[in-house]
Amino acid sequence: MKVCVLGAAGGIGQPLSLLLKLQLPAGSDLSLYDVAPFTPGVAVDLSHIPTDVSVSGFVGDDVEAAMQDADIVVIPAGVPRKPGMTRDDLFNMNAGIVKKLIGAGAKACPNACFAIVTNPVNSTVPIAAEILKAAGVYDKRKLFGVTTLDVIRSITFVAQAAGKSVDDVSVNVIGGHSGVTILPLLSSIDGVDLAQADIEALTPRIQEAGTEVVEAKAGAGSATLSMAQAAARFTASLVAALDGESVTECCYVQVGEDTSSFHAQPVVLGKNGVESIPPLPALSDYEQKVLDDMRGTLEGNISKGLEFANS
Repeated sequence: MKVCVLGAAGGIGQPLSLLLKLQLPAGSDLSLYDVAPFTPGVAVDLSHIPTDVSVSGFVGDDVEAAMQDADIVVIPAGVPRKPGMTRDDLFNMNAGIVKKLIGAGAKACPNACFAIVTNPVNSTVPIAAEILKAAGVYDKRKLFGVTTLDVIRSITFVAQAAGKSVDDVSVNVIGGHSGVTILPLLSSIDGVDLAQADIEALTPRIQEAGTEVVEAKAGAGSATLSMAQAAARFTASLVAALDGESVTECCYVQVGEDTSSFHAQPVVLGKNGVESIPPLPALSDYEQKVLDDMRGTLEGNISKGLEFANS
């Protein structure tokens, strides 16, 4: 398995690359790319860790060489959030980065699975879809927005509230990956029965957990370590699926017939990427209202990405 990380020298990219070096199956290749000139040094540093995963580093104009024949491309490249910024504020800076990198990937590894971490995911994933479609290589089964951070935050916060081990908590999160578009399904957690007051307190906390980190870091960055863990978890699930296992993860994928229909929800992954998208579980009245209220925002985020890609 060849896994390529684009943005590998950044605040998410470095810990993500470390986790992948430790977790990828023996015999895998880990290819690292960034515009930062010290990226080959990151690769050399990681190569000294004794696992049977080879590491190579690329910089500058070598992005296609880095991605050549990759099975999975993970993209955390971009500018992080700063205090007062929403994910949508990042759009103008990060949309062009994703457009360029996906365009290179369409040439270097057209059959790869692309996992987009770069925010705002609600918009950058539709951008990627349109670029791949224009190149004639789009496969909706192989493009993902990584929303796993919302899942692991939900697990952590619910376990704390319920007094349970995180190992005994599993939470589905649907919608999108920004503010009000994040909807954790807290009414249907196996083995956990939360009071409605707790659900209505935890839901906005999960939605704004990214802001919690940005403010706590006092201008020094956004969620990098937890995001790296989330991206590593999703990548590991994708590796297992491509290797023949059936794995279910929540992620942001095209659920309808066109690229205006992206939505986060539990997805069954298999050898070709998305194997199936099960129906959404039954929602409580509160969850249904949150879902209904978010639709305009999510559709606007998607439209913004599509317009940028086609402009």
